Amino acid sequence: MKSLRAGQVSLLDAYARVQDGEVWLHGMHVKPYEFAKSPPDAVRPRKLLLHRREIDKLLGMTSTQGMTLVPLRVYFNHGMAKVELAVAKGRRKYDKRQAIRERESKREAERSFRSRR
Repeated sequence: MKSLRAGQVSLLDAYARVQDGEVWLHGMHVKPYEFAKSPPDAVRPRKLLLHRREIDKLLGMTSTQGMTLVPLRVYFNHGMAKVELAVAKGRRKYDKRQAIRERESKREAERSFRSRR
């Protein structure tokens, strides 16, 4: 909790998954508290507490092909850490290639503008 309050958390590669009627958050990196004697693993799966009907709703939404739960932000409400989740559709292989192509073209344009200055 102290690392979360200090803002030492990264949701870059994080995702959530419904397993055995429970929601688990995978890939969220929380920097270990520096004064702890035996800090836990920084990227361990974390269990999210939700109501049964919320879990059923998320399970129904993610059961379709290509849909996944993505954490958007971590915030505090009345002293408790909360994670805002969204249901998102993953990119297909050709979408990834197109995104990489666009990113490379933007880099090329920025390099040419810098060299002209």
